[in-house]
Amino acid sequence: MARSRAFRKINRIDAAVLRQQNAGADRIDLIRNRAELLTGRDRALVQMYLDNAGTFSQMARLAGVNEANVARRIHKLIKRLLDGQFITCLQYRDKLTQEQIEIARDYFVDGLSMREIADRHEITYYAVRQAMKEIQRLTAVNRETEG
Repeated sequence: MARSRAFRKINRIDAAVLRQQNAGADRIDLIRNRAELLTGRDRALVQMYLDNAGTFSQMARLAGVNEANVARRIHKLIKRLLDGQFITCLQYRDKLTQEQIEIARDYFVDGLSMREIADRHEITYYAVRQAMKEIQRLTAVNRETEG
């Protein structure tokens, strides 16, 4: 009797570990797919991190920067890729203008500030702020309907 209880407990633990590993694999696949949204150095860093399982010190040597900078950059990129707010914007592309989609990409994927986005698109900060309000309103509605 005690032995079967112990085996059931081990089986539950094994099942939980397998679910965690599968969830980890799913996250890696999701990051890999969304890494295609990135450009240049950011994409290279994420791909190097995922594909080569490179250490931060190896990547820092290759990039010629500090190891802490590489680690911080990769963690920020992965957080933004997993966030999915830009993906939500793409789902609502029929309700957004092309400029709003580009602003969302700059903000959610590239991590640019609203000031940097205004400079990049040669529009006012106010216009970027208004576009972000509309984008965040749409993403908030999506989160409410999912949750």
